[in-house]
Amino acid sequence: MSIYVGNLSYKVSQQDLSDVFSEYGTVKRVQIPTDRETGRSRGFGFVEMGSDAEETAAIEALDGAEWMGRELKVNKAKPREDRRQPSGNWGNNNRGARQPRY
Repeated sequence: MSIYVGNLSYKVSQQDLSDVFSEYGTVKRVQIPTDRETGRSRGFGFVEMGSDAEETAAIEALDGAEWMGRELKVNKAKPREDRRQPSGNWGNNNRGARQPRY
Protein backbone atom coordinates (compact mmCIF):
# COMPACT_ATOMS: atom_id res chain seq x y z
CA MET A 1 0.00 0.00 0.00
CA SER A 2 1.18 3.52 -0.55
CA ILE A 3 0.74 6.84 1.21
CA TYR A 4 -0.94 9.86 -0.38
CA VAL A 5 0.76 13.18 0.40
CA GLY A 6 -1.33 16.22 -0.51
CA ASN A 7 -0.93 20.00 -0.44
CA LEU A 8 2.74 19.81 -1.39
CA SER A 9 4.67 22.86 -2.45
CA TYR A 10 5.24 22.90 -6.22
CA LYS A 11 8.98 23.17 -5.50
CA VAL A 12 9.19 19.77 -3.71
CA SER A 13 11.41 17.16 -5.38
CA GLN A 14 11.24 13.40 -5.04
CA GLN A 15 14.46 13.53 -3.02
CA ASP A 16 12.96 16.10 -0.61
CA LEU A 17 9.94 13.87 0.00
CA SER A 18 12.11 10.78 0.38
CA ASP A 19 14.29 12.55 2.95
CA VAL A 20 11.28 13.53 5.10
CA PHE A 21 9.70 10.07 5.03
CA SER A 22 12.99 8.24 5.61
CA GLU A 23 12.90 9.51 9.20
CA TYR A 24 10.06 6.99 9.75
CA GLY A 25 11.54 3.97 7.97
CA THR A 26 12.65 2.60 4.62
CA VAL A 27 11.31 4.47 1.60
CA LYS A 28 10.80 2.10 -1.33
CA ARG A 29 9.46 4.54 -3.89
CA VAL A 30 8.41 8.19 -4.27
CA GLN A 31 6.24 9.50 -7.09
CA ILE A 32 5.23 13.12 -7.72
CA PRO A 33 2.88 13.41 -10.72
CA THR A 34 3.47 16.32 -13.06
CA ASP A 35 1.14 18.25 -15.34
CA ARG A 36 1.38 17.05 -18.96
CA GLU A 37 1.33 20.54 -20.43
CA THR A 38 3.51 22.52 -18.02
CA GLY A 39 5.71 19.79 -16.52
CA ARG A 40 5.09 21.34 -13.10
CA SER A 41 4.25 19.27 -10.02
CA ARG A 42 0.53 18.79 -9.44
CA GLY A 43 0.89 19.44 -5.70
CA PHE A 44 0.60 15.88 -4.43
CA GLY A 45 2.63 12.69 -4.36
CA PHE A 46 2.79 9.06 -3.29
CA VAL A 47 5.28 7.33 -1.03
CA GLU A 48 5.75 3.59 -0.52
CA MET A 49 7.35 2.52 2.74
CA GLY A 50 9.02 -0.74 3.77
CA SER A 51 6.27 -1.93 6.14
CA ASP A 52 2.75 -1.13 7.36
CA ALA A 53 4.14 -0.06 10.73
CA GLU A 54 6.44 2.48 9.05
CA GLU A 55 3.55 3.78 6.95
CA THR A 56 1.39 4.22 10.03
CA ALA A 57 4.16 6.04 11.91
CA ALA A 58 4.77 8.42 8.98
CA ILE A 59 1.05 9.14 8.53
CA GLU A 60 0.53 9.85 12.23
CA ALA A 61 3.58 12.10 12.43
CA LEU A 62 3.16 14.05 9.19
CA ASP A 63 -0.60 14.47 8.68
CA GLY A 64 -1.32 18.13 9.41
CA ALA A 65 2.36 19.01 9.83
CA GLU A 66 3.64 22.20 8.23
CA TRP A 67 6.39 21.70 5.66
CA MET A 68 7.75 24.26 3.17
CA GLY A 69 5.00 26.67 4.23
CA ARG A 70 2.15 24.20 3.54
CA GLU A 71 0.04 22.03 5.85
CA LEU A 72 0.45 18.47 4.63
CA LYS A 73 -2.45 16.07 4.11
CA VAL A 74 -1.09 12.55 4.61
CA ASN A 75 -3.15 9.35 4.53
CA LYS A 76 -3.31 5.86 3.01
CA ALA A 77 -3.71 6.11 -0.75
CA LYS A 78 -7.02 4.92 -2.18
CA PRO A 79 -7.09 2.69 -5.26
CA ARG A 80 -7.29 4.61 -8.52
CA GLU A 81 -10.82 4.82 -9.90
CA ASP A 82 -11.69 3.65 -13.40
CA ARG A 83 -12.01 6.70 -15.67
CA ARG A 84 -13.88 5.15 -18.62
CA GLN A 85 -16.48 7.19 -20.48
CA PRO A 86 -20.07 6.73 -19.28
CA SER A 87 -22.37 4.59 -21.39
CA GLY A 88 -25.02 6.07 -23.67
CA ASN A 89 -24.62 9.10 -25.88
CA TRP A 90 -22.63 11.12 -23.31
CA GLY A 91 -19.39 9.56 -24.46
CA ASN A 92 -20.23 10.29 -28.14
CA ASN A 93 -19.91 6.57 -28.87
CA ASN A 94 -22.19 6.63 -31.91
CA ARG A 95 -20.20 9.25 -33.86
CA GLY A 96 -23.30 11.21 -34.89
CA ALA A 97 -25.49 8.35 -36.13
CA ARG A 98 -29.12 8.75 -35.08
CA GLN A 99 -30.58 5.99 -32.97
CA PRO A 100 -34.25 4.97 -33.15
CA ARG A 101 -36.35 6.29 -30.26
CA TYR A 102 -37.86 2.83 -29.51
